[in-house]
Formats: sequence, C-alpha cells, structure tokens
Amino acid sequence: MVSMYKKYCILAVETTFKKPTMIETVKIHCLNTGEYKEVPMGSSLEELIDVFGVKKPYLIANAKVNNKTESLAYRVYRPKRVEYVDISDSSAMRTYTRSLCFILAKAVHDIIPNAEIFIEHSISNGYYFQIKADEKVTPEKLRMIRNRMREIVDADLPFISIEEETPKVVQLFRQQGMEDKALLLETSDFLYAHYFVLDNYVDYYYGCLTPSTGYIQLFDIQEYNGGYLLRIPDKNNPTHLAPVVKQEKLLNVFREHLHFLEISGLNNVGDLNKAIQEKRASVVIQISEAYQSKQIAEIATQISQKFDEGVRLVLIAGPSSSGKTTFRKRLEIYLFVNLLKPVGVSLDNYFVDRDKTPLDEFGEKDYESLYALDLELLEEHLLALMQGKEIKVPSYNFLTGKREYRNNKLKTDPNSVLIIEGIHALNPELTAHIPENRKFKIYVSALTSISLDDHNWIPTADNRLLRRIIRDYRYRGYSAQETIARWESVRRGEDKWIFPFQEYADVMFNSAMIYELAAIRRHAEPILTKVPRTTPEYAEAYRLLKFLSYFNYITDREMPPTSLLREFLGGSSFRY
Repeated sequence: MVSMYKKYCILAVETTFKKPTMIETVKIHCLNTGEYKEVPMGSSLEELIDVFGVKKPYLIANAKVNNKTESLAYRVYRPKRVEYVDISDSSAMRTYTRSLCFILAKAVHDIIPNAEIFIEHSISNGYYFQIKADEKVTPEKLRMIRNRMREIVDADLPFISIEEETPKVVQLFRQQGMEDKALLLETSDFLYAHYFVLDNYVDYYYGCLTPSTGYIQLFDIQEYNGGYLLRIPDKNNPTHLAPVVKQEKLLNVFREHLHFLEISGLNNVGDLNKAIQEKRASVVIQISEAYQSKQIAEIATQISQKFDEGVRLVLIAGPSSSGKTTFRKRLEIYLFVNLLKPVGVSLDNYFVDRDKTPLDEFGEKDYESLYALDLELLEEHLLALMQGKEIKVPSYNFLTGKREYRNNKLKTDPNSVLIIEGIHALNPELTAHIPENRKFKIYVSALTSISLDDHNWIPTADNRLLRRIIRDYRYRGYSAQETIARWESVRRGEDKWIFPFQEYADVMFNSAMIYELAAIRRHAEPILTKVPRTTPEYAEAYRLLKFLSYFNYITDREMPPTSLLREFLGGSSFRY
C-alpha cells in the first residue's frame, strides 16, 4: 500500500512541476456570479472559488458541474458550467459528513489500531456508530479519538482520490482486512473503482469528499445509548452543531433489524449481492417477507389486547412513501384474525382541493402541512364513526387535485376498531378530542438498516425517495424530475409535521426490506434516465443511479402480491 501511495505522489509531483510550453485556457460559466471567464486548463474547482469571487453564507463543500455533483478537487479541461453549493444544501452536507466519517475512521485506527468501526445510521441529528476492539473503549480513549480527529483537521491533510482497476482495489482492501469493501466492489460490475487515501490510511466512499481535512471544523463525538454519536452541523444553522434529540424508540428499531441482518448474514450490500449471485435471492425474499409478517401479526395481537382495555382508534403515521397504506391493509387482515373488525380511513382522502392548499415559506404549495387536510370534515367523520354512524368517504384525485365521491361508505359496530392512516396521524391536534386511552399509535418508516459497507450507510430518505419516484411515475402522472424537484419541500414538511411526533408512538414498524433496493433498481433506472441533463434535478437523478449501480439486479417475480413493496412496484393484490 505504501509503495502504491509513494508511486502516486511521485507521479503527482512530476506532473505538477513539468514546465508547460504554453498556457492553455478553458471557458467556465459560474452560475453563482453569472460570469464567464477563461481560466488555466486543469484548474481545480477549489482554485476557481477565488477566481470568480464566489461568496456563500456557509462552507462551500462541493459544486455542480454541468448538473453533476463533483469534488472541489475536480479539475476542468473543457468548457463547463459550475455552481458552488454550501452545507445548507443536502448534497454539500453529505460531502461534509463523508469527509468527517473518514477522519473518524482514521482517528480510531490511529488510537486503537486493531479496532473496527461501524457507522450504522442517522439518529438524533447525528450518526450512530460502534467501535469493536479487544480492549475496552474507555471515556479516556474516546477523548483521545476526539483529540486525534482535531489534530487531523488542524493538519489540513489532503484526501487523495486514486482510481484503479477494480480487481486491484479489491485486493488492496483484502490486504487491509476490509472484507466489507472488498466484497462490495467484487460483486459489482465496475471496471474501475476509486478509493481514498488519508495519511497512508485507505478507505472507500461512494461520493465525493472535501479536498482536505481542514474543511471539517465543526464536529463532536460522544457516548450514546451503548454506542457513540457522531455530531454534525445543523442543516438549518450550519455554524452550530445539530442539537441531540431523544430517539430511543427509533434506535431500538434499528438495533432489532441490525440483529436480524447479522443473524441472516446480510450486514452489507456485498453480502446481498453474493446471495443473489449464488441464486439465494428467493430465500432472502421469503425470509424478509416472513419477518415483516411476524412483526405485523405481533402488532395486531397488541391492539387486540388493548381493545379489551378500551382502545378503539389505531393511528398510523409516517413520512412519505413509508408504506403506510399497505401496512394498514395487512394489519387489518391480522386484526380480523384476532376477531376484530377494522374500519380503515386514509388521511389522503381528506386533502383540500389543490387550489386551497396552504403555501410554505417559499410560496410553494405545502402538501405536507396539517392544514392541507380538511380538518373540520375529518373531525365530523371521526366522531360519527366512533358513535357507530355511517359516513360517505371522500376520495382525492391526485391527477386533477380535486375531491371526489365514489359512493364509498363506512360504518362501525361494537366490535370495530377504527384505523386512521396518514402522515399526520400522530399529531395530537388531529385527534385532540379523543382520550389518549382510546388510541393506539404506530409509526411506520422505511428505516434502511443494510449498509453499503461498514463506513457507508444508506440514508432512509434515499430509500423513500426511490419508492416515491416509482409510485409517482406509475400512479400519479409525475416524472422523476418533478418528484425530485419537490423532495426538499417534502423533507422540510416531514421535519416540521412528522418527525417531532414519532417518539409518541406505542410501536414502530420498519417497512424496509433486506432485498428492497435490489428489486427497486430495474424499476427506478428507466424513470431516472429520463431526467434531462440540462435540468438541476439531473444531479440527484445521477446520484441515485450511481447509488443503485452497487446492487445486483433481483427479479420481483417471487415477491408475494401482499408485499409492502407492491404498493410502489405494482402487482399488489390490495386495491388502492
């Protein structure tokens, strides 16, 4: 490894100091300033920040080059259109966080050389990680790791990107004992792969990093619920660390699924790809579906027990594309088995007409707002159903943006349990008139627990965005470009209207499945490739396509018609 690194450095020095016979230039269009300038060919994006005098409110961490996200270390050799973004942008924050994770991994390696670090998932406005070592990780060791991270940052060391033929990179990671990364790349179909070097420590990240460690000034690590929390800047105020919020129930759901993955031998995507290549995909699907069925059955049993104690209203909430509707329909089946009569109502049916939808702070229609619902009509219907009266249920036409009535009627009887499903179901304002002891609250989300490798987690939001892109295209007439364009607004709405109430839930249900992204790939790719390269949304479409390319294809032929994924991919035996 060291010899390869030295060879690279010698080549870099020779290239840098080779005297050119003439200075060639290239024209760059900077969208931030609106200027066109001729700059020396081979200039880095980092150097061009000063050339164009780009100013942003917060740290600039990457840039979009011809609508593709690139590192600031990227060099220009042809005419380009460049737009710099700071860490208030989700793309730049991902770059910042990846770079911080590399610094963390390097610091752990330096302080506890034989330790393994597992960066598992986003939690409590940070990232939960574990350190496995022969020795105990004492508070003093954690302090030493934090101090080493600061030393690495203060040294402003470069993150060096090296591209090699994939088999050679696989061999390198195997030599370093990083089997998770070796298997990920070995089971991919990449001819070449990039890896990164930080002061002779090698690692792999599937997105770009900052040019050097000096960019990463704001961070912290602390003990957290049996592991550790990597704290990052607040996306709403990037000059401060994000506040730690209590999410113990969410963490327990992640732990349960990580334990399930460990038992299944499918900790990372390389493990899943290997199972697919070994023709074990059918077994993976069956196990994953059976696991979800078991969870839903257990929740139905809990509701049945609570019914005897007076519970009559089940509230199911969760963010966009979490699979709430199919979860509700499957839960209803298990409630029937428990001799209860479920009566289901979807909050989606109570949207106000599109022209009456409230606007957000950017002047855009805020479909995630609680007040995008006809709360008065909903309350009237809930009270009527709780009293055993019949109601005429509305439907919302997502194509026309209008309320419709299709002669759908509902009525409860003494053995009925009313089920309300929608993103706002756990908001206390929605059911303020109903006593707490009459409610059973469920939070549903696609809490992706499988990781690309030990240092590269899969954001749950990416899982849901891919589901939504497919669903919107198939059933709501929206292109991927339109869905991506609205996604930031959706995320802001979730932060405001959904996530603050998730810990109110009596139980949490993880709707993500082990094999899901491998099955989604063949459905998502044709839709994403239709996003025009000339649009701002192309950067996100390109990122998602690159991300999906790590997964081997899997057929959904053996996926049961009751699978939650059928809500998005089609072929469900449920009616929506």
